[in-house]
Amino acid sequence: MNIEKNKKKKQIAILGSTGSIGTQALQVIEEHPDLYEAYALTANNRVELLIAQARKFQPEVVVIANEEKYSELKEALSDLPIKVYAGTDAICQIVEAGPIDMVLTAMVGYAGLKPTINAIRAKKAIALANKETLVVAGELINQLAQQYRTPILPVDSEHSAVFQCLAGEVGNPIEKVILTASGGPFRTCTLEQLKSVTKAQALKHPNWEMGAKITIDSASMMNKGFEVIEAKWLFGVQPSQIEVVVHPQSVIHSMVQFEDGAVKAQLGMPDMRLPIQYAFSYPDRISSSFERLDFAKCTNLTFEQPDTKRFRNLALAYEAMYRGGNMPCIVNAANEVVVASFLKDGISFLGMSDVIEKTMERAMFIANPTYDDYVATDAEARRIASELVCRQSLCVKPSNS
Repeated sequence: MNIEKNKKKKQIAILGSTGSIGTQALQVIEEHPDLYEAYALTANNRVELLIAQARKFQPEVVVIANEEKYSELKEALSDLPIKVYAGTDAICQIVEAGPIDMVLTAMVGYAGLKPTINAIRAKKAIALANKETLVVAGELINQLAQQYRTPILPVDSEHSAVFQCLAGEVGNPIEKVILTASGGPFRTCTLEQLKSVTKAQALKHPNWEMGAKITIDSASMMNKGFEVIEAKWLFGVQPSQIEVVVHPQSVIHSMVQFEDGAVKAQLGMPDMRLPIQYAFSYPDRISSSFERLDFAKCTNLTFEQPDTKRFRNLALAYEAMYRGGNMPCIVNAANEVVVASFLKDGISFLGMSDVIEKTMERAMFIANPTYDDYVATDAEARRIASELVCRQSLCVKPSNS
């Protein structure tokens, strides 16, 4: 008997299936239909794409967070035996379904926190692509993961790279985690030039295809700041042990330096399907059709230090990590507000850092927050940041009078 062929397919719930990570995760499932099956697909607003995905992958369940889109989704799938739900509570509940083996958290922002907590409590393996979950509540998430013995497998390319570098290194102390950053589209811009950059320019990332929010975060280097905070919780290192190096080619995805001075790096094409597949298949490596790294073309790998004067968000994230408590939660909430405003031309590129910094000064600091404290902090920081954005936009917009 061939045991491999009778092996049960891994049932995967994809939270945020219509986003950049979600769509690429479905490509991985499509490439390995003998190993993986999409059990549940969820989306926030993009109902047309969710319908197309549901018809193609035939999941057991689909959920649309926006309840106004429920009837459209239900009607479009009425000829199929797929359960259809709506609302954020439904997303939080669906991750607890018995048949699910793994939950890929690919939702954007703070919205990913509660479903991730529910999935951990239901003892589902977590493929973590929603970095805000650990940024906002890293200590709580780690406590729950230990309590329920739930593995958290990183999907971010940088954290997956560190995770891969640590394979086989059990018991060998880490001296330093080195996260690489592309530097984004404004790496060579002066401070003066950054004052007038546009949304269209910020959305053109040189190396990666990502959603709008994470692309803006990458341009401002807040994304890297969040990854630094995430690395602290994922790998149990101190803030002083996490270094950021700008590597414009995005070939080395991150590195680990050990106490003997040896540095291990993970290299590959800038393709998110590889870390997604590694999280799905861990500890095994399975075949893929992804493009291979061609060293004949990779003849110029360069490195430079990040400039925290031009990209203040990285410094603000480090400050939040050093202060701890609910400060990263405050930074995340303020950042979500300013990015949404920037995408609507309501705030300048550099103005985003100003609002985040002022929100950090004004929101109440809690050294040892509970889950309820995180919820309250998120609401308070959003209110403060929104007020600051409103004032700033009144200042920059010409008067009609």
